[in-house]
Parts: sequence; structure tokens; C-alpha cells
Amino acid sequence: MKLIVFLLLIVLNHSSFAQGRETPIHLSINRLAPMADELLQNTQGGMLSLNQARRENGLIVIFSCNTCPFVVGTPDFPGWENQYNPIYEQALKYNIGCVLINSNEGKRTGADSFDEMVKRAETQNYQMAYLLDKNSQMADVFGAKTTPHAYYFNKEMRLVYVGSIDNIADNNRKKNIPYLSKAMQAQANGKKCKPCKTAPVGCSIKRIKKD
Repeated sequence: MKLIVFLLLIVLNHSSFAQGRETPIHLSINRLAPMADELLQNTQGGMLSLNQARRENGLIVIFSCNTCPFVVGTPDFPGWENQYNPIYEQALKYNIGCVLINSNEGKRTGADSFDEMVKRAETQNYQMAYLLDKNSQMADVFGAKTTPHAYYFNKEMRLVYVGSIDNIADNNRKKNIPYLSKAMQAQANGKKCKPCKTAPVGCSIKRIKKD
């Protein structure tokens, strides 16, 4: 029964994506981070841009939210949120910045309001900045589709990995593959990320339909 409920949540979240505005933009590997100087409201206080959040060896951007079961988890699925702080700690080890971005403009007056983002960051003890993407502008230029959806930029702020954090949502997996972690390790060793792209898995980002 719990599995059935989880699958229903997935269907509902993906169907809402079909009702929204899907951007045709896809940020390709080696592209510079877009809107890198755009200031976004930060749950830790003040405003923060991607260039301000970056560190010497780059930046990890994860599109997230407060409600998606792929983020927060269910009794049958751990969710990726519990990996956020370990990802942040690994990133710091490699001198890489790390931020979360909430682009769920369609839920901005409810569960994904800035006040609720502040509460979520506090209750989950997020170590990284959690930023509000007004009108889903950042998500649009990134081509972000899901929560979560991870982007890793190198020291030149060029995209070297994009997709899922790992493969825990793949029921047919033979072993766990920590894609994002392996990408950081590869870059630290002067190697290319393999794979450099994976399919993002999660709930749709809740955009507001525009005329």
C-alpha cells in the first residue's frame, strides 16, 4: 500500500509538469553557468549570486523544493535531501561551492514560500545556501526539469556534469552509483566526468504558465 501511494505521488507530480511551461532550453556540457551574477534571496540572510557562492574549484547547483517525495522521502524511498549536507561537505573538501535553488513558483504562496524555505532549511539543518528563484527564471535558463536536478560547474564555471545525484531511484540497479560524488572525484584528479550526463529523476518544477 505504501508503494502504491508513492507511485501515485510520482504520477501526480509529473502530470502537473505537463500542465506547466516546459522550457526547451538544455544547458550543454562545457557551457558557462548562466545568470551567474543574478542575486537570489538566501534563507541564510541577504542575497547571493552563483558567482558569490562558487569556490576556487567550482560550484554545485541543485534545484530542490520543500515537498517533493523524491527530495524529502517517503516510508519507501529515502529521498535525496538526506544527502545534501554530505554533498556539501564533500564539495568543501574539494574547494567547490554548493547551493540549493527553489524554483517552484507555482507553489510560492504555499508550501514553497520563502518563509517555508527558511523553516525547511532550519529543520533540516542545511549547511549550504537555499535560494529562491523568482518566476523560475534560473530554472528556465538552466533547463532544469525536476527536484532534484544537479548541475556541477568547474573552476571556470563551465558545466561538467548534469543530471541525477545518484541512481537510488533505479529499481533495476545492480549497484549504487554516486554520479555527482564520482564527478567531483574525477575533476579533483584532473579527469573528465564519466558519465557527464544522466537523466534527472524527481517531481516536476512547478512553473507558472505564461502567455
